[in-house]
Amino acid sequence: MTTPKTPSKLDRVLAEQRDYIAKRETGYRERALKLYPHVCGRCTREFAGKNLRELTVHHRDHNHDNNPSDGSNWELLCVYCHDEEHTKFESLIRYSSVKSKEIAPATYNPFADLKAKLENK
Repeated sequence: MTTPKTPSKLDRVLAEQRDYIAKRETGYRERALKLYPHVCGRCTREFAGKNLRELTVHHRDHNHDNNPSDGSNWELLCVYCHDEEHTKFESLIRYSSVKSKEIAPATYNPFADLKAKLENK
């Protein structure tokens, strides 16, 4: 009677890695990288090869559970622009009120009495 051969540690690690890669490819990052060109949406820096890992997927509505298949809630941003975008959003939440402030239109007219000034010359 022969006992079944147990997989070696290398075989287990390789199998886990293949499973991990397959699972990740179904994730939103891999889908976004297939949909969009590898360019930061803010600074327009291009990414390829080793530096592709610096390109991140930003959720426009800041909801990481909102992942439509057409990618309409995603944009590719470099890590620096992505950090800046989240900093702006956190500042908006922290320091801004929910109500929008109404800004009065400008009433100053620098040319109001220009004609009179020109006639006095």
